Amino acid sequence: MDTGEVSDRRLVEDYTRRLDEAAFLVLYRRHTPALLGLAARLSGGVRRDAEEIVQEAWLRAAGSLAAFRWDSSLRTWLSGIVVNSWRELLRARRRDVAWEDGPEAGALGAPAAQRIDLERAVARLPEGFRAVLVLHDVEGFTHNEIGRILGMEPGTSKSQLARARQALRRLLGSPGTARAEGGPG
Repeated sequence: MDTGEVSDRRLVEDYTRRLDEAAFLVLYRRHTPALLGLAARLSGGVRRDAEEIVQEAWLRAAGSLAAFRWDSSLRTWLSGIVVNSWRELLRARRRDVAWEDGPEAGALGAPAAQRIDLERAVARLPEGFRAVLVLHDVEGFTHNEIGRILGMEPGTSKSQLARARQALRRLLGSPGTARAEGGPG
C-alpha cells in the first residue's frame, strides 16, 4: 500500500468494511503526531497527559469511524475527539482534586522553569480560551471548523479567540501577574 497516495476516506472505508489493520495503522501514523501536538498544548505540555488523551481519542475514533459523515476533514473530527478527551480528563481531575488537599494540587504538573514562556502562559489560560487559541493560532483551524469541534458558533469562536489573545498578552506582559513568578516577565 503506497501510503502517500491513499486518501483518508479510502483508509477509513478499508478499515470499517474489512477491519483492515494496515489501513488503521496508516491513519494512526498519519494523524497521531498532529494530535499529540494538540493534546500537549491543551494539557500544558505534560507529555504523559497528552499521550493518554490521544490514546483515548483513538479508542473512541476506532469505534466511531463507521459513523463518520465526512462533514469535515478526518483531522478536524479527530481533533474534536482529542479536545473532548482533554475536557474529560480535566473533569476527572477536578473530581479527584476535590477529595485531595484542595484545588490546583498538582493539576497541571507544569515543569519548574525559571521564566514564563508562551507554552506556560497558554497552559494557564482558562480551558475554553486555551482550546480556541490552540486550535486557531497553533493548529490552523478555521472558526467554522472550531465551531464544529467545540460545538459553538463561529462568531463565538472569534470572540473567544480575541479574549484568549488579550488574556495571553496580560500573562506575558505584566510582571507579577503569575503568583509563583518573581521579577520582570
